[in-house]
Amino acid sequence: MSKETLEVQIEKLVYGGEGLARLDGRVVLAPYVLPGERVRLETVSEKPGLVRARPRLITEPSEHRTTPRCAHFMRCGGCDYQHASYEYQLDQKVEILREVLARVGKVDLGKIDYKGEIGVIAGPEWGYRNRIQLHFVDGKLGFHAAGSHKMEEIRECVVSSPKLNEAIVTMRGMIGDRKWPDFLRSMELFTNERDVQVNVLEAGGKRLARPFFDWIAEKIPGAGATSLEYETVAATFRVSHKAFFQTNRYLIDPLAKEVLAGRAGKSAWDLYAGVGLFSLPLADQFEQVTAVESSAAAAGDLKFNAERAGKTVDGIHSGVEQFLANYEGEAPEFVVADPPRAGLGKATVDHLVRVKPGRITIVSCDPATLARDLAGLLAGGYSIERLTLVDLFPHTAHLETVVHLHRHNA
Repeated sequence: MSKETLEVQIEKLVYGGEGLARLDGRVVLAPYVLPGERVRLETVSEKPGLVRARPRLITEPSEHRTTPRCAHFMRCGGCDYQHASYEYQLDQKVEILREVLARVGKVDLGKIDYKGEIGVIAGPEWGYRNRIQLHFVDGKLGFHAAGSHKMEEIRECVVSSPKLNEAIVTMRGMIGDRKWPDFLRSMELFTNERDVQVNVLEAGGKRLARPFFDWIAEKIPGAGATSLEYETVAATFRVSHKAFFQTNRYLIDPLAKEVLAGRAGKSAWDLYAGVGLFSLPLADQFEQVTAVESSAAAAGDLKFNAERAGKTVDGIHSGVEQFLANYEGEAPEFVVADPPRAGLGKATVDHLVRVKPGRITIVSCDPATLARDLAGLLAGGYSIERLTLVDLFPHTAHLETVVHLHRHNA
């Protein structure tokens, strides 16, 4: 298609990081713009009624526009909002969450019996990430470039922790060594700010030998270990390769506090339990805790972490849908569910409605799937008690939401 120059005024931000404008009956979407700005755009792609474009000139900038801190911003695909003040980012994320809930799930907070506002929990906006993925091409390392799988070479990452930036510098110096395998394409780094766990993600189908990890561990402490110890207020967690753990090092404890919210009683479930971030503190507040996790690595860590902490947790290695489908016992008083991006899904929502736990708290990383899940739970007899945006990923379009629900007449 031939490129077209468009002059538009941005109406709002939409989920995913783009700004929306309308022109000649078409919706126009472009990244790195802000509501109220007049911008000159160049078209990238077009289909009936929708144009995707990139900004060429901000002719009337927003008062909330600021200078990005990272030299790679707009080329690296990691961040979406470094051009906006952090306070404004939070305000916009609240409005985006509200809009997605209403549009996707018909959960209009102004029209249901929920009378509260959307709360916000935030921490430091820089140096927060404890986990990153690095890619390697032609003796260089970096992140995926914006909108593609090409690599943007980086020297530092301003949203990653000091220890990860140390590892980036160290690896940049190691890549040119003859010991570095040229078939290595990507790896994941995870840190507790003392050690760095190294997980190989792509190596051209080849297996890296033990001496490679020993060599890395000489320069990056922890790189050769199969697990990492992560300390929180509640407990110390062993996190093995392939096991999930929260990514914002500043908000792990505030997130757990918001999720558990002082709940206590006889029985609780932790669905998609991971290594036990919520299960272990739940064991201090409930007489009986059942933790369900499908990953073998995470389920093994959960069992180890509970036993080491002296907590009584009934760990079940199973998919959540399968566990619920086979459950015919008494309903728990409280359920925590921290599903992957795909959300709970209709079958799991239907099972929860059938089992009828008194209270459910959902930890969601995708507002669209959350909207669909909430629609089913609200129709099944639940009401929203509190809704909080936890900004685990400042400067990005990602939204993490904690929703507390209670069953009518529970």
